[in-house]
Amino acid sequence: MSTSDLPTVNAILNSLSAVFLITGFVFIKKKKREAHKKAMLTAFSLSALFLVSYIIYHYTSGATTFTADGWIRPVYFTILISHTILATIILPPILILLYRAWKKQYTKHARLARWTFPAWLYVSITGVIIYTILYHWYPPV
Repeated sequence: MSTSDLPTVNAILNSLSAVFLITGFVFIKKKKREAHKKAMLTAFSLSALFLVSYIIYHYTSGATTFTADGWIRPVYFTILISHTILATIILPPILILLYRAWKKQYTKHARLARWTFPAWLYVSITGVIIYTILYHWYPPV
């Protein structure tokens, strides 16, 4: 495997993270706390691996330029900008969620999770969308 494979690895990690986030959500709605805990810790681990892989890729390869024109350009950048902003601000609330769950502060945890979960899921899903647009629909030249 080379660094050129990392965007695909990153998309896979984001996809799996989204799957485990949804799975964890379903488990907590069914009051299956232990299964919820395992799913969410898996989602967090996958997201952490993604972050490491993402940093390695961009450190070694630099930025990938989006060169497409037409209607896709504003769509792509709208998704990219919203994704980037949420990805930047979501880590502290995720860490607070983990801390609150560890300390068994479930009421506070649930209150914060109500808005953190959809933001985290959005970041995971839009990461895959960005990858698909950038590397498959309009690959770099």
